[in-house]
Amino acid sequence: MKKNKRVLLASLSGSVIEWYDFYLYGTATGLVFTTLFFSNQDPAISVLLAFATFGIGYAARPVGSLIFGHYGDRIGRKAALMLTLIGMGGSSFLIGLLPTYGQIGLLAPILLVFLRLIQGISLGGEWGGAVLLATESAPKGKRGLFGSIPQLGVPLGLVAGSFSLTFIAYLTTDAQFLAWGWRIPFLFSAVLIVLALWIRGGVPETDAFQKQKDSGEIAKVPIAETFRYHRKSLFHVIGLKLGDGFFNVFLMSFVLVYATTYLDYSNEVALTALTIGCATMIITIPAIGYISDFIGRKIIYTTGLVLMFILAVPYFFLIEQSAAWLYYMQAGMLGVIWASIFATQGTLFSELFPAKVRYTGLSFGYQMAAAIVGFGPMLWAVMGDNYGSSPWVFGGFMMAGLAVSLVLSLFVPDTHKVSKYESDGIPASEQAEDSPHYDTEQQKVKKEKPLET
Repeated sequence: MKKNKRVLLASLSGSVIEWYDFYLYGTATGLVFTTLFFSNQDPAISVLLAFATFGIGYAARPVGSLIFGHYGDRIGRKAALMLTLIGMGGSSFLIGLLPTYGQIGLLAPILLVFLRLIQGISLGGEWGGAVLLATESAPKGKRGLFGSIPQLGVPLGLVAGSFSLTFIAYLTTDAQFLAWGWRIPFLFSAVLIVLALWIRGGVPETDAFQKQKDSGEIAKVPIAETFRYHRKSLFHVIGLKLGDGFFNVFLMSFVLVYATTYLDYSNEVALTALTIGCATMIITIPAIGYISDFIGRKIIYTTGLVLMFILAVPYFFLIEQSAAWLYYMQAGMLGVIWASIFATQGTLFSELFPAKVRYTGLSFGYQMAAAIVGFGPMLWAVMGDNYGSSPWVFGGFMMAGLAVSLVLSLFVPDTHKVSKYESDGIPASEQAEDSPHYDTEQQKVKKEKPLET
């Protein structure tokens, strides 16, 4: 039991810190970087340049999934996760030390962009590794619960990253905040990283990887084996993530712009609504993860997609009625419905790949989808300029993405009954989706040993 608690703490702590750093940058972009690092006579250009660097973090995430997925499948989950922490924490700490444009000129934004790239690459390897650290160490019958715990890093990291800058801004004058106050949350990353490294350092390698290593079945080039033997599962992950991914990016970030720019709500109302949604997620994510161990991941995931599809247009109609409706819908759509999808996502996706390529397949599929949905805010800004807050336009866009995921969900196996965790140790060629051995090997597993849930 003590080992299980430390594993969960290790997966959660690193995940929280990674997302804290990632969202801290996003909050600082509008408050600090547009003024101190992208000096331009036209404020609109400064804002555009600053938010372009924010998007670079999303674009870099697939690169990180390939790098750390490769090492995670060849060297070990634990080693890869230690590196992602150092990369994210180190880059955030250095951002806190960067000279501004007024001090070193053009070199300031160049260094900022470079460090943002490191952040994106590190995050691209963190998510999949954190999920595997939990799911591959889970006791029998608790994989869904364990897999949901690192997902808490997203709402906790977002709230912590936004709150830290807001808190410092409250304690300082505007001049003090721009002069040195904004640097404190970035520099504080060093303390958090040391703590997380200590926690993760005491966690052993996962049993699944250790068995793979002991058997000598280590992939030479994991991404090549993933495309060769498990490309169907890879594209399933990308497609399944796209639908909820667009809505997720809206609910957790663009809703602030949408509510204040197009619906004329105050910043306080918009931030409160987002905080309510995140607070609800902290309760629902582990609860849904626990339930998934009894009824399966697929049924919960599909139900969440269906509810999101049905409520896509009503959501946009209702949030423009009053602040109360904005609060209710953020709690329902983000805190309950999307949280149910996200709670099961890491476990479901990981169950589609064998241990040999699990880190790579899980991470690359997820981060490719994340890179695509990262362009959502750019598209919505254009839609808002042309159509205003039209519920039919915004809701229709969400429905189109969700329709893709719903169709693909019909073809995803029910991993509650048979998953690749039960077939660990079987050669990858015999687990390939187009292999004549695939079905027979799965049936052999079902007959010879009881299945975990």
